[in-house]
Amino acid sequence: MTGDANNLPTDASTDASTDASTEPRADATDGLRDLIGRARFVLFDFDGPVCRLFASHSAAMVARQQVEWLAEQGLHGLLEDGVRDDPDPHSVLRAVDHRHPDSDLVVELEERLTREELKAVVSAWPTPYADALIRTWTAVGVRLAIATNNSPRVAASYLSDRGLLDCFAPHIYGRTHDLQLLKPNPYCVTRALSAMGAHPSSALLIGDSPTDYEAARAAGVEFLGYARNEHKEELLREVGAEVVVRSLGAVLDCLR
Repeated sequence: MTGDANNLPTDASTDASTDASTEPRADATDGLRDLIGRARFVLFDFDGPVCRLFASHSAAMVARQQVEWLAEQGLHGLLEDGVRDDPDPHSVLRAVDHRHPDSDLVVELEERLTREELKAVVSAWPTPYADALIRTWTAVGVRLAIATNNSPRVAASYLSDRGLLDCFAPHIYGRTHDLQLLKPNPYCVTRALSAMGAHPSSALLIGDSPTDYEAARAAGVEFLGYARNEHKEELLREVGAEVVVRSLGAVLDCLR
């Protein structure tokens, strides 16, 4: 996939077009500096803080395909109306797992989602400043991990294409067939901490969703919210996130 990666936008080319950057307030900058200063281990959620995985390969289309596949199996009745129309593929997975936990059906659906995520890698958009931030944190000796609800195979594929895999490997933790372990369950966060020998007080999780915040809280880890738009920031603020940035450029500036 390396050839496809070369066609992906760089940090510089995406900053103006996709980044809803705003200058943080002075008190927000102080809070950001405090978080960064304490972090010796940084855990990234994948889809959001590292890239927009479904920038071109629509997540809503993937969710619709899951619903249609269930209907073809005569299992349309497994899903309530709200789930059938939900644009998040994980909602379908969770709904089926709730009705048939640890079943072959769940394994098949999870594998189908993983294949669609792998297709999405080649057209994923790097989050502005993410590549530079990852490389800078690595250069100053901070250890990094991925803690995601996406497949770890997908995260590894994307990072390899971007030349970033060495910044994280082998610490890439993601979705398993046990869907009860998806965030907000802190499982992938605590796995990363344990594998790196990190105390929660020395770690920071960067995420873009309320479930990321809840997983960080459950694991006793500091949280930095990334919100690419106002709606996502509101969702993070509503659950209690205190430090939220609209651009990873602000994080990079503080780190430098």
